[in-house]
Amino acid sequence: MNTKFSNPVLMKEIKLRFRSPKSFVGILFYLAAMSLFVFGFLYLMTTLDAPGTGGGFLNTEESFILFTILTYIQLALVLFITPGLTAGSISSEREKQTLNMLLTTTQTSYQIILGKLLSSIAFLALMIVSSLPIYSLVFLFGGISPAQLALMLFYFLLTTLAIGSVGVMFSTLIRKTAVAMIATYGTMLALTAVTGFLSVFTASLGFAGSSAGPSPMAHFWASINPAVVVASLLSPGSGNILSDMTGIEFPVWIIYLIFYTSLIILSVFIAVKKLRVNMKAGN
Repeated sequence: MNTKFSNPVLMKEIKLRFRSPKSFVGILFYLAAMSLFVFGFLYLMTTLDAPGTGGGFLNTEESFILFTILTYIQLALVLFITPGLTAGSISSEREKQTLNMLLTTTQTSYQIILGKLLSSIAFLALMIVSSLPIYSLVFLFGGISPAQLALMLFYFLLTTLAIGSVGVMFSTLIRKTAVAMIATYGTMLALTAVTGFLSVFTASLGFAGSSAGPSPMAHFWASINPAVVVASLLSPGSGNILSDMTGIEFPVWIIYLIFYTSLIILSVFIAVKKLRVNMKAGN
């Protein structure tokens, strides 16, 4: 049973990644930057005698603002670091001419792809989990429930897996790491900036029509936008605003879950199927 479910590729990649001092130096600087921001925010909010605060403490609204800012910082981390960690997973092996040797082992294509993906995701997951003590500071001032924090962690994991799967897929399909990285970052931008633009554009077309009605496409584009979904999870009232704009009351998180789960499955499937096909074409 242990042999059946073991993944030597995953274990090797994790050991190589986590034994490198650069990995922990990167986490150290990331946590240091977040700590400076949080303590700076707390210092400013507790020393400025703003109206309604009384000074010396944070109220629940300011605590929620801090949590929201930290959440979007984590989202930026996921969106911009994940492509760099995964887009070279297979193409770098090809460029170093070590992929042929890897394919001659008893490891299946699924084990190779999954090992490369999960080892990259594990490092980013460690960065997110290591920031939990900083996140926990908001519980001192209220306004945030543990359920919201757990929901955000699940959201980050799903988004990381989706973008990481796309990165591994492009790394398998494209021979050059630089081109694969550009394609992955392009997909990430399409899922954020382009979907946001299309949502506003299609909603405006509905308002400009002679009879404004439901706009399913505007609702769909907004539902797969990571920033919009974060806003809906942090503040359920923002989902009502979106429903008023599009005329659709279907929860955005359900569409997000279905779309990104499908994206993960499709990307991994393509990567597994194309891994050995590309090698047969020659190096």
